[in-house]
Amino acid sequence: MGIILWIVFGAIVGWIASILMDTNEGLVLDIILGIVGSVLGGWLMSFFGKGGVTGFNLYSFLVAIFGAIILIAIVNALR
Repeated sequence: MGIILWIVFGAIVGWIASILMDTNEGLVLDIILGIVGSVLGGWLMSFFGKGGVTGFNLYSFLVAIFGAIILIAIVNALR
């Protein structure tokens, strides 16, 4: 994926994860949470024998949201 697509993907994923976790992080932090959450979700899915984020598709979207929700939960626990 190109860098622009990663930013758009991260923004959408971070925004939806923020809505699901009932937090208001802001656009820039949502993008960062989405991108890092995508990496975290892909890394966690590799432990279950599944693929990570493979492109702009529904499976990758769900994996990224899963990772972003876990990342938001970790950040909230540390605060």
